[in-house]
Amino acid sequence: MAKYILVMDQGTTGSRGVIYDEKGKKLVYDYEEYEQFFPHSGWWEQSGNAVWDVTLRTAQNAVKKAGIDPKDIACLGITNQRETTTIWDKATGEPIYNTIVWGCRRGVDICNDLIEKGYNDTVNKKTGLVIDPTYSASKIRWILDNVAHAQERAEAGELLFGNIDSWLIYKLTKGKVHAEDYSNAARTMLFNAHELVWDDELLEIFNVPKCILPEVKPSVGIFGYTDPEFFGVEIPIAGVAGDQSAALFGQACFDVGSAKNTYGTSAVPLMYTGDVAPETEKGLLTVAWGKDGKVKYSMGASILIAGQVIQWLRDKVNIFENAADSEAMAESIPDNGGLFFVPAFTGLGAPHWNPGARGMMIGITAGTTKEQMARAALESMAYQTRDLLEEMEKNAGIKLKELKVDGGAAQNDFLMQFQADILNCDVVRPKDTETTALGACYLAGLGVGIFKDEEELKGLWEAEKVFHPQMDAETREKLYAQWCKAVEKSKDWL
Repeated sequence: MAKYILVMDQGTTGSRGVIYDEKGKKLVYDYEEYEQFFPHSGWWEQSGNAVWDVTLRTAQNAVKKAGIDPKDIACLGITNQRETTTIWDKATGEPIYNTIVWGCRRGVDICNDLIEKGYNDTVNKKTGLVIDPTYSASKIRWILDNVAHAQERAEAGELLFGNIDSWLIYKLTKGKVHAEDYSNAARTMLFNAHELVWDDELLEIFNVPKCILPEVKPSVGIFGYTDPEFFGVEIPIAGVAGDQSAALFGQACFDVGSAKNTYGTSAVPLMYTGDVAPETEKGLLTVAWGKDGKVKYSMGASILIAGQVIQWLRDKVNIFENAADSEAMAESIPDNGGLFFVPAFTGLGAPHWNPGARGMMIGITAGTTKEQMARAALESMAYQTRDLLEEMEKNAGIKLKELKVDGGAAQNDFLMQFQADILNCDVVRPKDTETTALGACYLAGLGVGIFKDEEELKGLWEAEKVFHPQMDAETREKLYAQWCKAVEKSKDWL
């Protein structure tokens, strides 16, 4: 009997339901977006119920499209936007406030207050992160402070917190399981990345009651079973990881120093460091995944604005109709004409950590063209990736040999070639660029024994194209120096 793997790939702007066969080959998928809310400048929310409804519906639609009997689905894998935060009523399962998205900056004042009180070193040593509103802790604190009676209800055990993986697991099991995996817990700023527990000192610093937190489990293994209402049968939830860890796993980055970058709304370069958790003052350490009773580590962080800069040029500036047009525009000119675009729409993340930065185009002249704007926007993704990877190399003491790429913008040949040029290393694009979902497939398949181990998964991974660096060293370093100069000028605008 065929063994199928169902994946819920819950992303920032939409969810994808995907069916894979027992060789990890994608058969069908269904995709649907959900509404985004921006109630104030720098704030970003979603409806938790809408996220659940869309994620369930796309999974159900994928099963229908595949024409398979749900009884033949061996397992379910989940991958999700990581730091995004939901708090719900334990009795009713209803959120008490909208889901607060990872990119929301409303926690800046909460974070700045804790930094001024001298807590950054404590947080950094325990979590590998720096105090920043990206992570879940300040979002939890904001909800408990701003929803009537939320703090006292949390302390009374009436409320539950979860990252989106935990929220989906809770809904899929009809409240039987309140859990999340190590990779998601590690992005809350409340989880000790070395001791692998919710940290009492961090909980005290943020005044978060431990009783609202989910049980933390390995990324591979049975979390629970879906209620028969949803697919007609119980399906084991057997693999869970935050989107970036899932992409690292889906890229078969199992050798120390192997790295990937996912080019989505944001971009997140990650380098696998295995059993070693390098010290990093720039907040780059995170738990990659948990398996076989232990965890593996990686280095990396979010580039806050990547593909979103192309969406902005399309929707707000109207210089092209389709995002894909940016490639032809960039290739139609020999260079950027001295134009640099720092897309710090909501500040700069790692390794700069400057929430007061704002977006900037510099080098504009009377001769600046829309083609140069498109090119500068694409180049900004590659420059930001180098910023982070150089910091990772320095912290881990490992030289990058190649970069595996995935996500929507990885299909842009101009960007991939420029990325290889500015990094001076090969950039490798796989045949299946939806490696976030593929990673969840691999994790869940391991959880029920469809796949044996990482070596088998390495054999399943296939490259589609390799981009070799072609730029001379003088040009590369001159461009990068100008980029660094532009970044410094964008900082502390607010």
